[in-house]
Amino acid sequence: MLAGSTIFTQIMELLPWRRFQTCVRRYQGDYKVKTFNCAEHFRVMAFAQLTYRESLRDVKAELSGFSL
Repeated sequence: MLAGSTIFTQIMELLPWRRFQTCVRRYQGDYKVKTFNCAEHFRVMAFAQLTYRESLRDVKAELSGFSL
């Protein structure tokens, strides 16, 4: 069992999420979005880059037990 937060979580906490949300609102990034919003998309793409994933299938297989 994990006692602390993961490295990925620590990296995500360093990002200026308020500024990110400001940009999303300004450019209407979440317009008509029902389930997969901009912040979730960014987290998945950051995870894929940081862990050197090569395909969407690889990302899906890796994240199939986690919730962001």
